[in-house]
Amino acid sequence: MLRLLVSILLLLARVATAVPTSAPASTPSSGPTSAPASVPAPAPAPDAGKKERICFDINPSMAFFTTTVYVTTTTGAVFVTSKPTTGAGLPVVPTGLASLPASAAPGSASGSLSGKLPPQPSQGATNGQKWGNGTLSLTNGGAPGPTGTGTGGGVPKPSSPAKGLINMVYFTNWGTYKPNYQPHNLPASDITHVLYSFGNVTTNGTVVSSDDFADTQKQYRRDGNGTTMQGAIGQLFNIKKKNRKLKTLLSIGGWTYTENGAFKSASTEQGRKTFASSAVKLALDWGMDGIDIDWEFPKNETEAKEFVALLKECRDTFDKYIARVQQKYHYLITVAVSSGPTNYKNIDIKGMDQYVDLWNLMAYDYAGSWDNTTGHQANLYPDATNKENTKVDTEQAINAYIAAGVAPHKILLGLPIYGRSFGNTDGLGKPYKGVGKGSVEDGTWLYKDLPRPGAEVKTDDKVGATWSYDPKAREFVSYDNPQTAALKATYIKTKGLGGAFFWEASGDKNGTESLIGSMAKSLGQLDTSENMLVYPESRYDNIKNGKGS
Repeated sequence: MLRLLVSILLLLARVATAVPTSAPASTPSSGPTSAPASVPAPAPAPDAGKKERICFDINPSMAFFTTTVYVTTTTGAVFVTSKPTTGAGLPVVPTGLASLPASAAPGSASGSLSGKLPPQPSQGATNGQKWGNGTLSLTNGGAPGPTGTGTGGGVPKPSSPAKGLINMVYFTNWGTYKPNYQPHNLPASDITHVLYSFGNVTTNGTVVSSDDFADTQKQYRRDGNGTTMQGAIGQLFNIKKKNRKLKTLLSIGGWTYTENGAFKSASTEQGRKTFASSAVKLALDWGMDGIDIDWEFPKNETEAKEFVALLKECRDTFDKYIARVQQKYHYLITVAVSSGPTNYKNIDIKGMDQYVDLWNLMAYDYAGSWDNTTGHQANLYPDATNKENTKVDTEQAINAYIAAGVAPHKILLGLPIYGRSFGNTDGLGKPYKGVGKGSVEDGTWLYKDLPRPGAEVKTDDKVGATWSYDPKAREFVSYDNPQTAALKATYIKTKGLGGAFFWEASGDKNGTESLIGSMAKSLGQLDTSENMLVYPESRYDNIKNGKGS
């Protein structure tokens, strides 16, 4: 059991004889690492005509936890205890706070009040640094007890930093048609997170399903009575029930929807509020563990500020939800970001980081039909022998995000499950004419269709890249294989990154040639944090009660 090392300084201002049951709340900033506990001083006696207010200072160890604060007001004095809840669901008073038990108070005049301080993402704070301060909103809670309970029995242990490395994969709703890749095809035992792609956005900022039939209506089996979630989302929820370490997120946007104006609504406060409320509502209706925002890409300083404001609105909306339903859970917010300097220089990395749990670095598409010569599309390092071979490299991008303040463990390294092809060429770093054929579109081969017949496969360990070349067909293809995945797993561990992710699941092979499986094996211990299965406000019966179909 992971021990909570928490320090909370509670300053209780004077209270009226009739204590109010709520007060305005503000959300603190965040920071990681642990710090020793401190003992709160007894609060002054209540004074008529004054309103109750609780102010708090939080040490960085609280970055990934929800703390419940219980307050008992009495006729003559006020006693305060802080009770983090253990994985077993039992209230435990941390060392140093036992001298101020609520039970020590004389007969209670107004009963117990309880309030929730929601968790926040890590921000790289140092040991002992203050995490934030503000007013904790209280609600009439009666006797303390476990939170987030439900009929499905799917309440996870209190949310904590990832225990192990992450192996995440994008799943596309259009892939359920062609190449007929369904949720049950996912290698659930080898992955920790699924990013369900994509949610679309209307002109006023409302996040919606991009394909109702694929998402929620397609029948994989006969479901029960009532309002029942079906489609790929229903199947994913069933998979979550069988694999409690597997989390799902709704990915919103993507290249096409961004180009079609998906994030224009972020330019106004109302648009951002609409986006956040609808995104969180849809994700929770669908029984997911968070959202992924794929804005490709902000183009200037104005849009960079709008992105930060959008993320803040989303985090605030999640925080309000967990306070409302009293869950001990941290819903994730992740972002898909570019490795290209032209793009990442147009975002406010530091501003975004306080609201972002994971940065999904798209470390691919470094070469393609937009170039004059062939090249590696997902290399780790630059090629010192020929700059034409590596137009972009992953190392410079990783270093740039870290230099901007992102903790390495929050960065996921993206790998492509496809290859970029070039036709009529003499090989790596050479001119070409046309991109040739592909699996789904010209110039793009799914990994499961590679290498092409007659092609020779090569890997450059110094650059961290694999490619194939067929001298007879004069076709060059840049792609990743299990050898590349192993190189990148070593890179991830050496740099202290959080793990890997893949675009996208339907292109993978099975067995020992699987890129996802190869990465899982090379990473070793994967994240074991539990998913959420209880969504009390979902409009779907099988998700609301956590039972699945």
